[in-house]
Amino acid sequence: MKPLEQLQEWIDQSANIVFFGGAGVSTESGIPDFRSVDGLYNQKYDYPPETILSHTFYMRKTEEFYRFYRDKMLCLTAQPNAAHRKLAELEAAGKLKAVVTQNIDGLHQAAGSQKVLELHGSVLRNYCTKCGKFFDAHYILESEGVPVCDCGGTIKPDVVLYEEGLDDQIIAESIRCIREADMLIIGGTSLAVYPAAGLIDYYQGNKLVLVNKTPTPRDAMADLVVSGSIGELFEQIKV
Repeated sequence: MKPLEQLQEWIDQSANIVFFGGAGVSTESGIPDFRSVDGLYNQKYDYPPETILSHTFYMRKTEEFYRFYRDKMLCLTAQPNAAHRKLAELEAAGKLKAVVTQNIDGLHQAAGSQKVLELHGSVLRNYCTKCGKFFDAHYILESEGVPVCDCGGTIKPDVVLYEEGLDDQIIAESIRCIREADMLIIGGTSLAVYPAAGLIDYYQGNKLVLVNKTPTPRDAMADLVVSGSIGELFEQIKV
């Protein structure tokens, strides 16, 4: 049986699918990946992106953090692609129970997904570190230097930076959803970022599907590996 046929058959048979996704889901919407050949890690800055996107750098060089953040992290014109839309369709049909994502772009919600567990936060949410007031992403994009609240506090994106811990409640709910799933589809992720990548170890079923353009460290443990564009693949899935 061809991989696409196998995937379709398993989706047809399943009633509790969870999707675990990474940057590869959003690159097809024009949002740059970190680790691909033309990704952010391979572009030239005064500091490597993982240094700029760290808690230490944010605290010590806040203005430089924001210069990079506005330039490279706020892709507010990006639109959901076929993968985002199909996942929303699967949820609407009662098959998909949750999307667990490492992405921070909000495209799953824009496509119509309701149950989205954002492991690394979202660029769409920003809060004053002093009074907690909310600011949207456009406010950050249009601000200059370090964005400041009316109260004088610094505004910080609700994004998990390097050196920062993940949200305990989101982790717990992600583990619960993955553990209870009868099918786990992992797409567009190198499975290299921990602790997020370790969450898939909680899956207890026998329909573990990996969809990625390049091999991952977990290919051997998957029940089905599909190589290629996740958007093109999902476009062919019938709900």
